[in-house]
Amino acid sequence: MRAAWDARYADQDDVWGSDANRFLVEIAADLPAGRALDLGSGQGRNAFWLAGRGHVVTGLELSPVAVDQATAVAEEHGLDATFEAVDLTTWNPDGEEWDLVVLAYLQLPAETRRPIHAVAATAVAPGGRLIVIAHHRDNLDHGIGGPPYPEVLFTEDELAEDFAALDIERNERVLRPTDDGDAIDVVLVASRPSS
Repeated sequence: MRAAWDARYADQDDVWGSDANRFLVEIAADLPAGRALDLGSGQGRNAFWLAGRGHVVTGLELSPVAVDQATAVAEEHGLDATFEAVDLTTWNPDGEEWDLVVLAYLQLPAETRRPIHAVAATAVAPGGRLIVIAHHRDNLDHGIGGPPYPEVLFTEDELAEDFAALDIERNERVLRPTDDGDAIDVVLVASRPSS
């Protein structure tokens, strides 16, 4: 899988575009700056936006090619964002916690997704937030773009179950306009109580 992602990122500078995800911007625009973790950071577009808003960002990504690309952009623009090539199926934060944890379109089958989501929940610091943005399963038949594999698409119920250890503040199916029509996503925002 790593080789396939390396090839895809090597072929194009902005596979997912250069702007941060619209739902991340909507949700995180007013959050106080802190330590942020971007899981599956790709070429860094969301991490760059967070760093530009004062967050100290760590991006973890499977593809070393994407990590090198993101690191170069962060250095060029003086952004406080570091990137590491990591297989999230074996990653462990070892007790480290972040004020904001982001998973944007990190879409995997349930047997892989659930352990990664469980670890992501433990990485949220007390008083911190977690944001998940993903293609909804409805997108397969009624939306535009996204993976054509139902096993990697999410529903609100699946995310609620995966993040039951946190306080879920928002968990809804949303439309994301594209040039070709509406994509159907799911957005979850959850938090860990301060005490």
